Order: sequence, then C-alpha cells, then structure tokens
Amino acid sequence: MPTLIAIAEDNVVNRNTFLQKLALLEDYKLIFAAKDGAQCLEYLKGLPPNKLPKVIFMDLEMPNLGGIQTIQIAKALHPEIQFIVLTVFDDEEKIFEAIKAGATGYLLKHEPASVIKESLIDILENQGAPMSPAIARKTLLLLSKKSNYESEEVGEFPEIISHRENEVLQHIILGRDAKRISTELKISVETVRKHIAHIYSKLHVSSKAEVISLAHKNNWLKEL
Repeated sequence: MPTLIAIAEDNVVNRNTFLQKLALLEDYKLIFAAKDGAQCLEYLKGLPPNKLPKVIFMDLEMPNLGGIQTIQIAKALHPEIQFIVLTVFDDEEKIFEAIKAGATGYLLKHEPASVIKESLIDILENQGAPMSPAIARKTLLLLSKKSNYESEEVGEFPEIISHRENEVLQHIILGRDAKRISTELKISVETVRKHIAHIYSKLHVSSKAEVISLAHKNNWLKEL
C-alpha cells in the first residue's frame, strides 16, 4: 500500500515541478496539493484518520496562511504528521521558526526526486530529520552569528562517542546525507544510519538541527 503524502505550495510553477518529481517516486501517493496553508488545513479536516498524509511538504511564504502557522496548527491537531519545509535561500531567517513550529525536515525546492525520496525514507523509516546540505551550513552560520563563543580550538567530544561515530558526526554537521557519508567513509548506508541513530541517542537529540546546534556550542566542527 503506497505511503500517503501531500504538498502545500502557492506558486503554480513550483507546485507542478514538485508534483512531477513526486510522480517519479514509487510507493508514494499524493493525497492532495494545496495552494496555501488555509486550504491545506481544510483538506486535512475533511480526511478520515486512515487517509491522512504521513508527510506534508510545506512552502513557507503563502497567502491566507503561511507555512509556519500552518505547521503549528496542523501539528496540534495531527502530531503524527511529519512536515518537510520547502524553501529557497531567501527564506534562511525562517529556519529556526519552522523547526520550532514542528518541521521535521528542511529541503531546497530544487532538490531532485532522488533526494526527496531519501528524505521520505529518512523520516518514515529512520526517524531522521533530513536537511539540504546548503541549509544545514546556513543553520550553522546563523548559530555562529547568534553566539559570542569565538574559540578557534576544536572542542572535545563526549567520551561515549566512538572514533567512527565522531567521523560520521563531522559529516552530519556539514549537512551530508547517509548516502554521501557512506561514500566518503566507504561503509554501507545502513551502517551509517546505525551510527547516526547511536549518535542521536548518546547526545540525547532527535534532529540534525539539534546536532548542529550542539556542534556549534561546543565547537566540534573540524576540517575533514
């Protein structure tokens, strides 16, 4: 049975382009495509529990009701639904607002179908928090601007983090997904995902944004 997904995007061109990418994905079915946040909530209101989407791709800047407000309301009504924000570089100041509202992932609109599929798998099967590398780096930059911590020395990692997990963590901080990390470290994607799960557990975090925040606070980033 296909996994139900949905999208809320006001720009017709962007919406249709994204729908074309979704059409390339097997095992996923689009349940609705809303033109704004208000329509998205209306669609959700009219669906029985077994027809609710597992993941909704959400634009941020929309008329009537924006993406952040929509996520806040929908999360309160349907906490089981996961939201992946669709953005462009101009939206970078909204990153933390969206995460605080309940967004699980953060992708650039131009990402190919393969990245969209990997993000869906990451959320639904691995309880991950997919984020485009460029967005992850911007998040790290924004965190650095908000902090007065200016030490140039690499901070010490918790002793419970193994050497291999340490290596994986460095790539996570740079916003790389499991496939890219597996290629860089020459290990399987499944092994990478196990390391990521262990890292999240040991650091008591549940998202890539939290890992990046911890990395900045403790100055864990080093040159690979």
